[in-house]
Amino acid sequence: MSASPQESPRTAEFNDLQGEAPSESARDVNLEVILDVPVTLSMEVGRTRIPIRNLLQLNQGSVVELDRAAGEPLDVFVNGTLVAHGEVVVVNDKFGIRLTDVISPAERIRKLR
Repeated sequence: MSASPQESPRTAEFNDLQGEAPSESARDVNLEVILDVPVTLSMEVGRTRIPIRNLLQLNQGSVVELDRAAGEPLDVFVNGTLVAHGEVVVVNDKFGIRLTDVISPAERIRKLR
């Protein structure tokens, strides 16, 4: 689009972006935006790798050996990222997990690299 004859271009003005740091309340408001975002929490008892031939032979009653010993803590993942370890508990006739070790945020970031 071209400017009309009476309009002349002018310089854009921007506020200083290196001013004061956000106030405590501004940070709280920004955090509030993500607090209701759903994430997937999953627990892993163990893993194993088997050939497709063995996978196709599985049926009701088959036992698959996992890479973890009985009594070892389970891994707790949030959106696929390990965040804690825990043990299985029963709460009101439902399975739950008691966290025994929470991975520090610094350690989680280190594992991403």
